[in-house]
Amino acid sequence: MSRIALVDDDRNILTSVSMLLESEGFEVEIHSDGQSALDAFHRRSPDLAILDVKMPRMDGMDLLQRLRQKSHLPVIFLTSKDDEVDEVLGLRMGADDYVRKPFSQRLLVERIRSILRRQETLAGDAAGTAESPQAMVRGDLSIDPQRHSVSWKGREVTLTVTEFLLLQALAQRPGFVKSRDQLMDVAYDDQVYVDDRTIDSHIKRLRKKLRAVDPEFSAIETLYGIGYRYNQS
Repeated sequence: MSRIALVDDDRNILTSVSMLLESEGFEVEIHSDGQSALDAFHRRSPDLAILDVKMPRMDGMDLLQRLRQKSHLPVIFLTSKDDEVDEVLGLRMGADDYVRKPFSQRLLVERIRSILRRQETLAGDAAGTAESPQAMVRGDLSIDPQRHSVSWKGREVTLTVTEFLLLQALAQRPGFVKSRDQLMDVAYDDQVYVDDRTIDSHIKRLRKKLRAVDPEFSAIETLYGIGYRYNQS
C-alpha cells in the first residue's frame, strides 16, 4: 500500500481528497502547513507528496525547495486555476507534476498512479530484476538505472524520477531528436495528458542541475519547434 502525504490548508480538500485516496487503496497522511509536513517527512518519508502552493508557516514552494536538498521524493503540486507562474516555477524547482484547482479527482488519482508506476519501475531496476537495463555511458555522462544514479564527469547529479527518465531517453540515442510527444510518452502514461510547457520545464530543471556540477554543460540541445537531442562529446 503506497503512502500519500496530502499537504493543504483547506480542510475541505484534506477531507475529500483523503477519503478518495483511501477508497482507492492508498494510505494517507494529512498536514495543514508545510512545516508540520517537513517535520513528519524527516521522521518517515511518504511514497509521494501532494503539496498546495499557498499555505501558512511554510508554503509549497519552500517545502519543495527543502525537500529537493536531500530527496527526490515524487511531488505533485496543487496550483490555482489561473496561476501559470506557480506551475512553471514548481516544475523548475523539481516538482514531478501539477494539477490545477478546482481539479477532477479522477485526474488526480491517475496522475498519482502514473508517477508511482514509474517509481516502482526504477525500484525494480534497483533490485536487479532480469529486465533491468545496464548502466549507460555517453561521453562524460554515466547513468545507472539499477541505482537511480547519474554522474557527469564523475560528479553525482541528483534527479527526480521524471528528470531521470527524460535524460535516459535522450541519452539512449545520441544525436537523434526526441519530440516533446515522445518525451511525454517516456515520462507519463498514455492516459495522462500534459502540455509542452511541462516537458520544457523538466528539461530546464535537468540542465540546471547538470550545469551546477559543470557550468559548461551543453549536451542537451533544443531544436525549436521540434524537440530535444543529446549530443555526445
